[in-house]
Amino acid sequence: MKIEALAAEQMETLRANPYPGRGIVIGQTPDGTNMVQVYWIMGRSPNSRNRVFVEEGGEVQTAPFDASKVEDPSLIIYPCARSLNRAHIVSNGDQTDTIFEALSGGISFETALRTRTFEPDAPNYTARIAGLVNLADERNAYQLAILKSIGNSPDHPTRQFFDYPTAIPGIGHFVSTYSDDGSPLPAFEGEPAPMQILNDIDATRDLYWESLNTENKVSMMVKYIDPETDEVEIRIANKNRA
Repeated sequence: MKIEALAAEQMETLRANPYPGRGIVIGQTPDGTNMVQVYWIMGRSPNSRNRVFVEEGGEVQTAPFDASKVEDPSLIIYPCARSLNRAHIVSNGDQTDTIFEALSGGISFETALRTRTFEPDAPNYTARIAGLVNLADERNAYQLAILKSIGNSPDHPTRQFFDYPTAIPGIGHFVSTYSDDGSPLPAFEGEPAPMQILNDIDATRDLYWESLNTENKVSMMVKYIDPETDEVEIRIANKNRA
């Protein structure tokens, strides 16, 4: 099956999945003019659903929608997109800062994440996912990583890294925290799946936002990065609105 057809099939799989949790897609527009990062959050509990994405200075973080209803901010409030020079980081937790600080000191994406593991939220032990587009890296167009437990066991962590030396026009690769809904929630399995990316940033945002389960989706960010000019565009969708 051609990768374009597989990507379309995977989009249908996403639409049918009630709870992939938090997800990252990284790839390239069909015309090759932009690298793309998509990141979303979902929630089942009132604490997880009480969030929005906010952008400031080209960086994106989660924030409480209603601060008076926050129960535990430790795993739900964090920077999800930061940049350093030509490196663009996206993740589902405070490992965003771990990667940022490592890159600031000349340490690699992989080395930074080897200091981290899954989230301490028994019994799920939610995976930490992360991605990097470093326009100064001649070896990789982008990278993805997942740090998770094996079989929801706190005693068996694993760290998986995926390097993409070349981008495929119109294709992104997708990793999420969970493979599906459940109790406990099962971690994402296998390699990142190919997904569709469109030339227009708003169309890409709408494509993914409309593909997420209506009840469980919370917020989404789409970031377009022009490798020629280093210009960045960001679009945000929030289910919670003032």
